[in-house]
Amino acid sequence: MGFLYFSFPDFNLYSTPLLILVLQGLIFSSLLFIRYYQKQNISDFLLGIILLITCYHRTTYTIGFMGWYDTFRNTKINYYLVNLSLFMAPLLYFYVKSITTSNFKFSKKKYFHFIPGVLYFLFKVVVLAYDSSLPEFQNVQNGYLVVNLQWKYVEPILTILTICQMLLYLAFTFQLYYLYRANIQHFFSNTYKLELNWIRNFLYIYSFLFIYEIMQIVINLSITELSWKQKWWEQFFSALAIIYIGIKGYFTNTIKLTNLNYGNSNAIFHDYIVQPEIVNPKKGIKTSEQSDDFIIKKELLENFIEDKKPYLDPDLNLVELSKKLNMTRATLSEVINDGFGLNFNDFINQYRVNAVKQMLVDGKHQQLSLLGIAYECGFNSKATFNRVFKKMTNTSPTEHLKHISERH
Repeated sequence: MGFLYFSFPDFNLYSTPLLILVLQGLIFSSLLFIRYYQKQNISDFLLGIILLITCYHRTTYTIGFMGWYDTFRNTKINYYLVNLSLFMAPLLYFYVKSITTSNFKFSKKKYFHFIPGVLYFLFKVVVLAYDSSLPEFQNVQNGYLVVNLQWKYVEPILTILTICQMLLYLAFTFQLYYLYRANIQHFFSNTYKLELNWIRNFLYIYSFLFIYEIMQIVINLSITELSWKQKWWEQFFSALAIIYIGIKGYFTNTIKLTNLNYGNSNAIFHDYIVQPEIVNPKKGIKTSEQSDDFIIKKELLENFIEDKKPYLDPDLNLVELSKKLNMTRATLSEVINDGFGLNFNDFINQYRVNAVKQMLVDGKHQQLSLLGIAYECGFNSKATFNRVFKKMTNTSPTEHLKHISERH
């Protein structure tokens, strides 16, 4: 009997990678919890829980490949390794929401999203309490309710419910993210640092793991029963995801909206984002008084932009510009959208592109690089500069400079 205990742990090709990756994930989860305690950023707490659950779900396979179940035949660890998948979907949604929404608060009503997970957890407690009360419980690995209720009826229902829940929440989360990406164009002149490509990758990773799990379930039920070693790949991919998510989630600044000061009346990303409608100014009928007032505001905006050149500030946003013009944010947005048929981002960046083109004509490229000129004109990243310049001129900055040089 004593010899059996020496067969655990077995550090082999299957157990060791999972163990190393999971331990690294636990470290990053702890770092996120510590930072949450220090700075009170709810996104750190939510991502810490997501990482912790993802690590926790790898436990069954990690200790299994280390020889736990072969060594401890009557282990009761299955009672304590609870499936927490019903918590994951709402956690993913609220993590993205906490980053893409300014002044995000975790209100009491949001806890209702976790009721299914809590109910399943309570069910597991009841199963443990009942099975542990049976006289033969110490002699078996899985008691009466686990075999005859949990595995037979509850687990199939749980699998279906988890799949449906994840599909629903992923759909809402992707919608939330891409709506956010679309709407920052209406409020910020430089969006590169706010685009949060990390969140896109984060959602892609969990979507891939979700699809892979579904494929594995389908193959296991309808084609052939997969072995533990064949199911290992899902655990390995999940463990790899833990490392990427831990590193990127910890070192990427995802509290940009939290640090933006809009005041209570100008919290443009509070709870949800409303995208301003771009209206063709030629459509619709306005009274002469409204039309005159609108034209005055439009001319005021144009004159201010041309004289003061606020677009040279890379951090210029809709709220700051509205303050400079002594307009409300809504009024300025209407003037830009209806008067020019552009969102705020395109409106400001057209001036930046024209400024770059003028500097090239003036020969500034002989003293500065293209990127240096872009920074001088209000851009804050090479990627944004190239994308915007191509969008507005149908040519790259390098090609445009080449054409200028050829003409001279």
